[in-house]
Amino acid sequence: MNEATLTPNFPDRLSVDRSSRYYDEALLARNVGIRLNGSEYHNVEEYCISQGWIRTTIGNTVDRRGKPLTITRKGVVEPFFKD
Repeated sequence: MNEATLTPNFPDRLSVDRSSRYYDEALLARNVGIRLNGSEYHNVEEYCISQGWIRTTIGNTVDRRGKPLTITRKGVVEPFFKD
């Protein structure tokens, strides 16, 4: 299987932050899941398939603007619909 068959309906980059230009409410309403290197992550804030990274939150920690602190993890990104 190549990447085109795994991600037919997903954009290259997607974010759950409403202020991001990569935010897509209609797509997120379909309950998107993310796998990185075969492991499913439930706290993903943003992903990029072509560059191979996801941003995950660090617990409940927030910055001075109230946005969650994130770390970047690299590997093979596989978005999927949970339904």
